[in-house]
Amino acid sequence: MQVKAADRTAPTHRSPPERRTRSRRRTPARRWTSRKAQGLAYAAPTAVFVTVFFVLPLLLVGQMSLSDWPLLAGDRGVNAPKNYTDAADSTLFWPAVRFTLLYTVIVTVVLLALALLALLVQEFRPGAGFFRTVYFLPSALGLASASLLFWGLYSPTTGPLSSILESLGLVDDPVSFLGTSTSALLSTVFLIVWKFAGFYMLILLVGLQRIPHEVFEAARMDGASRGQIFRSITLPLLRPSLALCLLLCVTGSLLAFDQFFILTKGGPDNSTVTVVQLIYREAFQRLDLGTAAALSIIVLAVLLLLNALQFRGLRRADES
Repeated sequence: MQVKAADRTAPTHRSPPERRTRSRRRTPARRWTSRKAQGLAYAAPTAVFVTVFFVLPLLLVGQMSLSDWPLLAGDRGVNAPKNYTDAADSTLFWPAVRFTLLYTVIVTVVLLALALLALLVQEFRPGAGFFRTVYFLPSALGLASASLLFWGLYSPTTGPLSSILESLGLVDDPVSFLGTSTSALLSTVFLIVWKFAGFYMLILLVGLQRIPHEVFEAARMDGASRGQIFRSITLPLLRPSLALCLLLCVTGSLLAFDQFFILTKGGPDNSTVTVVQLIYREAFQRLDLGTAAALSIIVLAVLLLLNALQFRGLRRADES
């Protein structure tokens, strides 16, 4: 009887193997929870940054585009879709759109053509490193600083370019590089090409170096010429890099502001006003944030549409 009583009162202990088995079963769940917490901790700063500096301002711009929203004092109220109709009816809207598209086409074609000069510095030849540095060096300079530099160079009174042309006998009078709409456009295009050609060249150079050298050797052994190699091997394999260059170039050109604001101020006679300059004028000169926000939403929609079309075209080309 004493033995049975002792058996009833004795505490039950789990055997060590059983505790080990249950602890092993809990370990994967705990590890998953720990990794999930770590992932959330890593993503939280980025999520907060995107929310505060992108999502909330975008929602505010959307609200402003549907409201009467003066920059300074004034009553605010919903007036949709008046801001969008006023933006489209502006006398500068369609000229600004046409000029921005023309500038985008010229800059994109010239920059991508010059960026293909990366083919000349792909291999390690004498002087290749020097030319790579020379091509890329202007891209390290800020766009506003480069625009101020070229504004001084283009000046017909104090700039050196006009004096050099006169000393060479090429012109008789000081040259006004920014005096007409055509010369202002070409002068600005020259600035952008000088500034960004090396950057796009570097992107294509990285893409070229990712192509296996054996592919070119096999093509040469089969008797392919340089033109055939370029058309049938280099360009198809460079498609991702070219797509990236095209995306960056088109987006940057459609959002052009600094260079025209510093060089031309939109002149002469508002012939070099871009869409972003028009947004600036509506917001800070006419003090109408509602119309400026509507123009911003229109530009954002156009950029999203163009980027979606580019990605779709690239995906179709890869599938074919």
